[in-house]
Amino acid sequence: MAGTKLTLAKGLNAGLRKAMEDDPKVVLMGEDVGKLGGVFRITEGLQKDFGEDRVIDTPLAESGIVGSAIGLALRGYRPVVEIQFDGFVYPAFDQIVSQVAKMHARSLGHLRLPMVIRIPCGGGIGAVEHHSESNEAYFAHTAGLRVVTCSDAADGYWMMQQAIASDDPVIFFEPKRRYHERGTVEIDEAAGPVLGLHDARVLREGTDATLLCYGPMVKVCLAAAEAAEQEGRSLEVLDLRSLSPLDLPRILESVRKTCRAVVVHEASTFLGLGAEIAALVQQEAFYHLEAPVLRVGGYNIPYPPSRFEEHFLPDLDRVLDAVDRSLGY
Repeated sequence: MAGTKLTLAKGLNAGLRKAMEDDPKVVLMGEDVGKLGGVFRITEGLQKDFGEDRVIDTPLAESGIVGSAIGLALRGYRPVVEIQFDGFVYPAFDQIVSQVAKMHARSLGHLRLPMVIRIPCGGGIGAVEHHSESNEAYFAHTAGLRVVTCSDAADGYWMMQQAIASDDPVIFFEPKRRYHERGTVEIDEAAGPVLGLHDARVLREGTDATLLCYGPMVKVCLAAAEAAEQEGRSLEVLDLRSLSPLDLPRILESVRKTCRAVVVHEASTFLGLGAEIAALVQQEAFYHLEAPVLRVGGYNIPYPPSRFEEHFLPDLDRVLDAVDRSLGY
């Protein structure tokens, strides 16, 4: 598979498969993850190869799914739970914030919950209500959870394995509208992944401003940087990858170089992750900034019906407008 072109969906599938091959304690759980292979086919073929005891089709009961995974994790397993759609996670919210996030602290460090909760996230697929939400801020705000998101096939492959290997619980967001986009996956098992699970990465070097983004917005920001280049502007694109903890050193390194920052995410800007990033950058890089840190995100409304979602989701024009405002200070 070295140097193979894979979709993000296939990269995630390959990462799950490798983790299951390496550790018999890794089990998958969720609605339709077995025989069907998941609604997005991320777990396709895994039940056939690993059996129904390790790839478990569950009832439609998110609280029960996560609660059962907690018990498995306490008994030495490494469960990987799929929440079928982002908006379906709320029935399990109490389990996640009250149990998953707090068990290690409550036990004074004696108990760990090595589990992964996979959440397909974001819009752009023309779905109905509760199928297109960006709810990462809830979980990044909750101490005790690691929160990460991939944006391409290579990260899907490596980050999934790293998340499963973590002794702490990981919320793993997958941008569903990027599932079918292809990327090159370089696999050298002896060398391992190039980046750590919580490392940000510069995808495009620039000098005039930094675009800080993650998940589904990475592609949008790369397109914006390419368009800006035609106008003689040089934008740096930083894929955060980890939302909690944030790779603050890399964020600050980039912003101190360009002296301007625009944070881009699908979630509403009000109390979104961009607000925390803007506050940290202002606090730690104040004397390097030549303009306020600006945010581009969804509006502070419930996710709209699918025929209006293109007006809600940040696009290239909205990103470039923010860049224009930043450079205008």
